[in-house]
Amino acid sequence: MLDIKFIRENPDIVKNACLVKNFPDVVDDILNLDKRVRELKTITQTKTAEKNKISKEIPTSSDKATLIAKSKAISEEIASEMVELADKENVLNDLLHRVPQIPSSDAPIGPDESSNVEIRRIGTPRTFDFTPRPQWDLLDMNNWWIPERLANACGARLYALCGELAELELAVQTYVMQKLIAKGFKFINCPSITKPQTIFNAGHFMGSDLSVMNDDVFMLTGTERCLAGTSEIILNSLHADEILNENELPIKYSAFSECFRKEAGAAGRDTRGLVRVHQFKKIEQFVFCKPEDSDKMHEFLLNNLCEIMEDLELPYRIIANSTGDMGFNKVKMNDVEAWVPSENAYRELGSCSSIGQFQARRTNTRYRKNASGEVDFVATLNNTGIALPRALVPLMENHQNADGSVNIPKKLQPLMGGRTKIGGQH
Repeated sequence: MLDIKFIRENPDIVKNACLVKNFPDVVDDILNLDKRVRELKTITQTKTAEKNKISKEIPTSSDKATLIAKSKAISEEIASEMVELADKENVLNDLLHRVPQIPSSDAPIGPDESSNVEIRRIGTPRTFDFTPRPQWDLLDMNNWWIPERLANACGARLYALCGELAELELAVQTYVMQKLIAKGFKFINCPSITKPQTIFNAGHFMGSDLSVMNDDVFMLTGTERCLAGTSEIILNSLHADEILNENELPIKYSAFSECFRKEAGAAGRDTRGLVRVHQFKKIEQFVFCKPEDSDKMHEFLLNNLCEIMEDLELPYRIIANSTGDMGFNKVKMNDVEAWVPSENAYRELGSCSSIGQFQARRTNTRYRKNASGEVDFVATLNNTGIALPRALVPLMENHQNADGSVNIPKKLQPLMGGRTKIGGQH
């Protein structure tokens, strides 16, 4: 969320953010409510002081009855105004949680992904001397999955990998984990069960009504818990209500977790194969830093994912996401997309996001500056380390052979017992 002081002083900037991010403009309502809330606080404070003064006079007064009646009348006025104040503050709080983060000035302006801008491409898509197979054909012919049996046992849009591809998935996960640890990240094996408030604190949903999450989040009926869609949710709240020392920053976490999403808004899209499933695995990069270091940390996180794409020997491109595509809580966002031969297109494998102080205001995560002792909110950033099984789609398709086997990228071969390929007729 944004600082109310910033909204008061920069209403046009905030209105423009609502416009370019395609969210309702509630700025005028916020300013009107904020004015009334401040008025009510002043009124109740003044009347409380007056009531206290009268209370002190009563014991020595020759007209106690008059003073008692006056004190009672003031108390009733205060009680009425406090009811209005509480109501106004609740509405104001909800509206403040409906204001999107201010996008970076260099973010492309546009309503949706059609306005995204390609920054650069790395690697050249492979020219095949045979017709490349799509992911599901490679999965079928190598017996690398059991979709019908799994659907009967568990329901639709879940996956279970078998044999050598399951080994390769674990190898990718292990490789990325080790790479990020070597880059100074503290690795966390993160739970997937969390509190709804923790999800809300990550700033992906508008308003203060937690039920807005029900279409996207698996709620655990009969409990006050739910399943997280990414470890970012939990990492963001690890230092809630703490004041960190400036010397501790940046704090860099990488976390592995099972992730759960209803994907209610994606019906019929990418539901065949391994791209869009209800449960998946992901290693996340997450950083707490000083606000002035946010751009530097953004490039650090982005470069890590780019290196991983190159280690997996995948052609890829980097996208600058438009204001209408970057989401509610982001300052800026870069998608990293890998080439998928069967679609003749690049598909997103990770998103690098700068959140500014937006999440930290919700979690009250702050740091104390060395020079002044002043306390300020930290900035947060996140990026994918690897998302599985989604990353296996371009990996299989780009490295496939005519016989249906798949070559293993050199960096993964030590984790695969020295094998150079899997599947096919070998």
